Amino acid sequence: MNHEQIIKAASFIKGKIEETPRIGLILGSGLGVLADEIENPVKIAYSDIPGFPESTVEGHAGQFVFGTLKGAFVAAMQGRFHFYEGYSMEKVTFPVRVMKEIGIGTLIVTNAAGGINESFEPGDLMLITDHINNIGTNPLIGHNDHNLGVRFPDLSEAYSKNLRLLAKNTAEKTGLSLQEGIYIANSGPSYETPAEIRMLRSWGGDAVGMSTVPEVIVARHSGLEVLGISCISNMAAGILDQPLSHSEVMETTEKVKASFLQFVKELVHDIHSTTKR
Repeated sequence: MNHEQIIKAASFIKGKIEETPRIGLILGSGLGVLADEIENPVKIAYSDIPGFPESTVEGHAGQFVFGTLKGAFVAAMQGRFHFYEGYSMEKVTFPVRVMKEIGIGTLIVTNAAGGINESFEPGDLMLITDHINNIGTNPLIGHNDHNLGVRFPDLSEAYSKNLRLLAKNTAEKTGLSLQEGIYIANSGPSYETPAEIRMLRSWGGDAVGMSTVPEVIVARHSGLEVLGISCISNMAAGILDQPLSHSEVMETTEKVKASFLQFVKELVHDIHSTTKR
């Protein structure tokens, strides 16, 4: 997507809201319920925004929600786009470009993921410390627009150390047990085989999913600070003797809804309090 398309989409959104959001949230499968907590919401369907694709996955509402969350004016994506839906990497990451253009400085990305680390349990929340891109492509392939970022962005701190420390302090304050680990992104949509999970574990992966990494790469290319949170919705293939299903993902995220909501709301409050000083 060229810069003009980004500006066009951002201008459309700016015309619908009265305040500039500084914190953006991308809400993964089953986690979109957080957007329902936003006060005085302005909802904009993706289908209404110029250049936006539409979300096709169950558990993804397919809209932006703007409003106040714990004192901070935020932009929340209630549903995201995935490479496996058939969208180009440019389309998958287009909303991140638009969020940057409307004024976002901090991005919180969430997802539902399969647990590779055998000490994890379904329902755990994992703070993403780093990632491995195993999708087989990169959203920055092709012409680089220097208006958007440098040709070779540094990902040595893809997930902000300061935000991770803040998140750990928030978790401790709210009494939440927070796991930490490395997230691996595969293209999907099929779940991994037990052999693939053994391979991913040997690489150092703690959780696996089908999203997040492209958005984080583009966010860092855009100069955004990023925090990532995975909800361990199930244990990955071969760990437990049971089949995997999207319905299981949705059931687990429903069970952890209360702790997820409390944690992320407090986190938004703490980030807002820190950045406005």
